Amino acid sequence: AGDGGAAAPQGGAPAGTAAGTATATRTALPTAVDAEKTPRFGAVLTTILLPVVLMLGKALVDVVIDDPKAVLQRVLDFVGSPLIALLAAVLLGMVTLGRAAGFDRQRISDTVAASLGPIAGIVFIVGAGGGFKQTLIDVGVGQAVSEWATDWHVSALLLGWLIAVLIRLATGSATVATITAAGIVGPLAAGMSTSHAALLVLAIGAGSLFFSHVNDAGFWLVKEYFGMSVGQTVKSWSAMETVISVVAIALILPLSLIV
Repeated sequence: AGDGGAAAPQGGAPAGTAAGTATATRTALPTAVDAEKTPRFGAVLTTILLPVVLMLGKALVDVVIDDPKAVLQRVLDFVGSPLIALLAAVLLGMVTLGRAAGFDRQRISDTVAASLGPIAGIVFIVGAGGGFKQTLIDVGVGQAVSEWATDWHVSALLLGWLIAVLIRLATGSATVATITAAGIVGPLAAGMSTSHAALLVLAIGAGSLFFSHVNDAGFWLVKEYFGMSVGQTVKSWSAMETVISVVAIALILPLSLIV
């Protein structure tokens, strides 16, 4: 009878020991989670807009000052060039997005190294598009298309859109379609006004969006991000891209008659 007060609770562990263990666990949990910091919204926005601001500043100064000897224009011509502006954004991002999130030097280095693969893919695509375009120009395709459009009185805007559509369907790349179509219809833009040349750029861009399909890397990105099947992606994403392209050229052609 005298042993009843000293009996431990069922489970075999003394009550004091169990309570102490639970308290120690609750105390250790916050320190065990190595949560990363989140960069501030202002820092993220500044990093994203930096190259845009630099390039817009260069364009604005070129229009307003238009003096190659002016110090301000020379400075903005340098920092506002696309390569320098984008490089400045990358370097700033290492600080505002990397260091601010708690990344050490090694992790920033690993992140930059991991980005070289996708960047190389983009460079190769653009380079291939430029090479394909130059090949077509060198064999006389651009001149032949120009003469054909003149003989048949085909609108240069519609022709640029159609060429971009065909190349987009064949290669799946909007970049290749844009670069190639621009090189082919370039001779047609020689005698155009500024406004019509701008509309030609829009027409080619609209044609390069036409019907994203399985040859397009963007098609697979959308499919995987939204967890859709190939058929669902065609019915949604590809159809949307086609509608955008057709509506755009339908708006651009009437504009060419009034500007």
